[in-house]
Amino acid sequence: MTQLEQRLRRNIAEVSGHIAAAAVRAGRSPGDVTLVAVTKSAPDAVIPLLAGCGLDNLGESRPQRLAERQRLAPDARWHLIGHLQRNKVRDALAAAELIHSVDSLRLLERISQVAGELGHTARLLLEVNISGEAAKHGFSPDELRAHWADCQRIPHVELAGLMTMAPLSDDPETARPPFRGLRELRDELRAATGLPLSELSMGMSGDYEIGVEEGATLVRVGSALFEGLETP
Repeated sequence: MTQLEQRLRRNIAEVSGHIAAAAVRAGRSPGDVTLVAVTKSAPDAVIPLLAGCGLDNLGESRPQRLAERQRLAPDARWHLIGHLQRNKVRDALAAAELIHSVDSLRLLERISQVAGELGHTARLLLEVNISGEAAKHGFSPDELRAHWADCQRIPHVELAGLMTMAPLSDDPETARPPFRGLRELRDELRAATGLPLSELSMGMSGDYEIGVEEGATLVRVGSALFEGLETP
């Protein structure tokens, strides 16, 4: 085993251990949480090693970069986690098994159109701007409530759940209110409609433990896994 793989395995074990501990604190099973390894900061040489290290859910922020990385790990389940422009939807659907960042009704309608043309059902999450920050994308909670009936009627898509991003902060506890708010909004929409909405994507390298404690089923972790890795 190379030094690169040894370091990678240590990083994965550390992050996985934190996820498991957070799940236990919340009375959850660690198996209910999927670690999505965000490969943006990973050297190319690391990507083919990930499956052998137990990581088969990988994420990228841009469709073009996702397609490039997908060639290095073609058997992985790839997630698109970044902002998606409507003119990039076809590329995203060709590469991603789950899109985390559907942030408007117009984008949802465009995904539906392209998925229908491809004879495909797009699995996706609706992004919610729980914190209300102007710089963040996503439906506001009230906007999503207002458009919820419209969202459900749109064909060729599977609404698998919700996603949010917490405000940037050195204090992970800052993420707890928006993460809790997303879970409560999901529970409200699920109770009103009966849709499972089983996925909650929340938590990144600085706050994924809080995400798990508040109900995340998907955590998007990059730098905690890959920072410090250098290829020979």
